[in-house]
Amino acid sequence: MAKKKFVKESATIMTEMVLPNDTNTLNNLMGGRLMHWMDVVAAIAAQKHSNRIVVTASADSISFKQPIALGNVVTLQAKVTRAFNSSMEVFIEVTSEDIPASKKTITHRAFFTFVAVDQNGKPIEIPEAVPETEEEKELYDGALRRRQLRLVLAKRMKPEDAVELKSIFNLEITK
Repeated sequence: MAKKKFVKESATIMTEMVLPNDTNTLNNLMGGRLMHWMDVVAAIAAQKHSNRIVVTASADSISFKQPIALGNVVTLQAKVTRAFNSSMEVFIEVTSEDIPASKKTITHRAFFTFVAVDQNGKPIEIPEAVPETEEEKELYDGALRRRQLRLVLAKRMKPEDAVELKSIFNLEITK
């Protein structure tokens, strides 16, 4: 990789208010709308890091344990955790705030993967991501394991080649 960029340079914050058109019949934010917002904020963070056009490659599991109510303010924070050749992992944290009640809750966390592409849609090399804080270093260190897991699950990597995964489970895979 030609260049390095600090993780903080990709930090992106997006704020939305849950309006009636964003909700389901229970007056909670629709999951699809939240996923759309997560994709947008993550894409902006990936573009900031790569200075390139980016496309979504994957989104890790997003569970909907905590509903977000009509009228709440949703804040989405995203940052690149690690860059590979042309792909990068982006961490997104979502908080919901009921301003009149002074209640703020972290509702969702997820990792998305983006690929930087040139004008013809071909993958292109991107800068290395340099973590500085303890949280950034922890996310950076885990990114290779998460990447290998994604590749194994997508059948793009053989389980026996996932060295980082084997190291955390102390697995000895026999042929």
